[in-house]
Amino acid sequence: MSEEIRALDEDEILAGLLALPHWRLEGGCLVRDYRSGGWKATLMVAGVVGHLAEAAWHHPELELSWDRVRVRLSTHSPRGITARDLALARKIEEVVHWQPAREGGALEGTPNADERFRYIRYD
Repeated sequence: MSEEIRALDEDEILAGLLALPHWRLEGGCLVRDYRSGGWKATLMVAGVVGHLAEAAWHHPELELSWDRVRVRLSTHSPRGITARDLALARKIEEVVHWQPAREGGALEGTPNADERFRYIRYD
C-alpha cells in the first residue's frame, strides 16, 4: 500500500461506470444488485465476492436476501470512491457473470432455463 489512495471526482467515477453498466452511484458508493435463483446461489455469490475482496484486501458491504446480493463499494480512508473500488467492481462482474457455455469447451455451465437449477439471473 505504498501509493496514496485518492477519492475520484464525479467525472472520473462516471467514466469508470461506462464499463460497468449494471453498477450505479448511490449514497457515495458504487452499488450493484445481483439476482440469484435462490438462497444457495445467493450464498455462493456472496462467497465469491468475499473471496475476491479478501484477495484484493478491499472490503465491500454486502446485503443478502433470498434471491439477491447487493454489493456496496467505497474506500474509507479518503472517504469516497477510488480506483480500487472500480477495479474490484470489474473483477466481481467478470467472475460472477462468467458463463462457461458461451466460451465453448469442456465446461457446459448451469442450465439456467430450468428454474430448478437457475444460478444467476444474467443481465
